Formats: sequence, structure tokens, C-alpha cells
Amino acid sequence: MANINLLPWRDELRAEKQKEFYTVLALVGAAAAVVVFMWLGAVNGQIDSQRGRNALLNKEIAQLDKQVEEIKDIKKRREELLERMRIIQGLQGDRPQIVRVFDDLVRAIPDGVYFDQLNRDGSKISISGVAESNNRVSSLMRRLDDSDWFEKPNLLSVTKERPGDDGDNVPNKFNMTVQITAPKKDDEEEGV
Repeated sequence: MANINLLPWRDELRAEKQKEFYTVLALVGAAAAVVVFMWLGAVNGQIDSQRGRNALLNKEIAQLDKQVEEIKDIKKRREELLERMRIIQGLQGDRPQIVRVFDDLVRAIPDGVYFDQLNRDGSKISISGVAESNNRVSSLMRRLDDSDWFEKPNLLSVTKERPGDDGDNVPNKFNMTVQITAPKKDDEEEGV
């Protein structure tokens, strides 16, 4: 029988298969490196894109914050203007009030009563004057109480102008306060 040596053939086949294995392994490694490189490039591209979007959003947020501050400032100025308008309207509405108050005050003064001094502090009027008798002071208080423009007349003091004189014609000095009030309209009185 012939002597055939199969070992070198097997060694060559094994060496060739190892060579193919290493070649395939190198190709797979290179392909994996290319895929990893491409994946990292794509991820870095997405990160850069997101950073750009974040920068744009931060820029827009800064602009919106400026606009919000401007809106707050405008609202504050608007409220200040509205408050000024309310004050001016209140002053315009109260403007004829003093004329009406004095007119009603003059109508409330009975004969024999004279005012020396009037002081107004807000809605309170302090009156000092002279009356021929206590009845005249009482009449003044009743008339002020009945008036639409006054309420809560309060007599502080009544004194004889010349103490020690027992004559009937000695005037009485008085001090009183009264509150100014706006008259109610007919709609408010009826509850409409």
C-alpha cells in the first residue's frame, strides 16, 4: 500500500482556515470599529445639535424674560396710571361737594347763631361760634342732623361768653363737630 501523508494537508487546511478566521476577525473588527466610529459620530452630532437647540432655547428664554419684565413694568405703570385716574376722578367728583357743603351749612344756621371759626379735617368739620341761647345751638344741631350733607353733630362745649353776668342777652360760646357725608341717591335708598 502506498504511503500517503495526510498530516501536511491537514496542517495546510488548518493554517488556511486560521488565516481566513483571522482575516474575517480583522474585517469584523474593522467593521465594528467603523460602526462604533459612525455611531459615536452620530451621537456627537446629535449632542452638538441638541446643544445648539438648547442655546437657541436659552436665547429665546432670555428674550422672553426681558419681555416678561417689560410686561410687568407696563402693568405696574398701567396700575399707577389707573390709580392716578381714580384719584383725579375722585377729585373731580368731590369738586362741587365743598360748594354744596357750604350751601347746606348756611341753610342750617338758625337766626341768632354766628360762626367764629370752621376747620375741616378730612370729612370732619370743627365749628366754633356764638349763639344767643342754648335753644339756638340745639336748633343748629337738629338742622345739621336733618341735612343730607351732614351727620353725627357732636356738641363739645357751651359756655357763657361773659361769666358772672346773669343777663338773658349774654351770648353762649359753643364748640361742635359734624361729619360730612354725601347724600344717598334715590336708587341707593330704594335698594335698586
